[in-house]
Amino acid sequence: MTSPNSRHAHVVGLGLIGASVARAIAASDWSVTGSDQDRDTVRRATELEVISDETMHADTSLVVVATPAGAVARVARDVLSQLEDPDLIVTDVAGVKSSVIAGVDDSRFIGGHPMAGSEQRGIEASRADLFRGCTWVLTPTRATEAAHYSRLHGILRELGATVVAVSPDDHDRLVALASHVPHLLAGALMNEAALAAQEDAVLLQLAAGGFRDMTRIAAGDPSIWPDVLFENRSAVMQTLRSLEDRLATLRRALGEDRRDLISVDLQSASLARRQLPGRALSAHRLAYLRVGVTDQPGVLAAVTVAASDRAINIFDIEIAHGIEGRGGTLLLAVDAQQAEQFLDVLGTMGFSVTLDR
Repeated sequence: MTSPNSRHAHVVGLGLIGASVARAIAASDWSVTGSDQDRDTVRRATELEVISDETMHADTSLVVVATPAGAVARVARDVLSQLEDPDLIVTDVAGVKSSVIAGVDDSRFIGGHPMAGSEQRGIEASRADLFRGCTWVLTPTRATEAAHYSRLHGILRELGATVVAVSPDDHDRLVALASHVPHLLAGALMNEAALAAQEDAVLLQLAAGGFRDMTRIAAGDPSIWPDVLFENRSAVMQTLRSLEDRLATLRRALGEDRRDLISVDLQSASLARRQLPGRALSAHRLAYLRVGVTDQPGVLAAVTVAASDRAINIFDIEIAHGIEGRGGTLLLAVDAQQAEQFLDVLGTMGFSVTLDR
């Protein structure tokens, strides 16, 4: 049986994200093996010392599935069936979560999605610091064990990521607006400009900072997106419909000379953009909440999702099990300025909570 303290990891899929995960974990003093369907990629990963070997270590305690979204569930099931160790953690990095979670019925699997990437492609562009400061989404469910979640949370924090928890359905609905549709829009705008440039070649020479900022992500690897978009088609289509309605309103406002509507729309967008949360972490002042929990399915998911819903960052999480095995205590490290708010939230949810500063 693998020790939960084992620092042997395996990454399945060694593209930009998978190879960056391997590099980041290795930089945190882990031994990392990896595999990929492309033999040239495995050879290059070994040459670049992204992985030490392609054979999974006997003491592997963490497996990260970084395949295209449509293959994640199958690969995760294969890994989980091969490794029966109860201390094993398997996670993934796919941009869609509901279909993946539905396809993997094992408490050792915790869905994940780092909100990071690059317009560059492949293993050559991979970086150990790609996830530093990024938001890494985890999607715990009623089946998720607190000890597994705590360990994975700690590992991701070692990589420099900010961990948030949402339900799989909420993840897919939110990333449709925050990630999937923006990629489609960047591609649509770039294609429209490229078409126009066939008749007016000077157009692309006029592309200023705003155009380049909006279309930068269109240069990313197009091969990974069809899987994600079709796996999340319902949420993507709904977001596109909402955006189409907004664009139609703006078009009518221009046609009817409604400067007031255009002005209000631009002003509200400007204010919202300036209020986007920054990446700075206020880790200098932490407070600790001790949350009494019962040994029931879904308790951990309820606590972590409640934090993410209110933009409260859990910097660290530990579990102290009760002596009689009837539950225990979650020790949560949070920003001291948010501690009272979270204490009140958890109290209204029925938890017994104390605050240590």
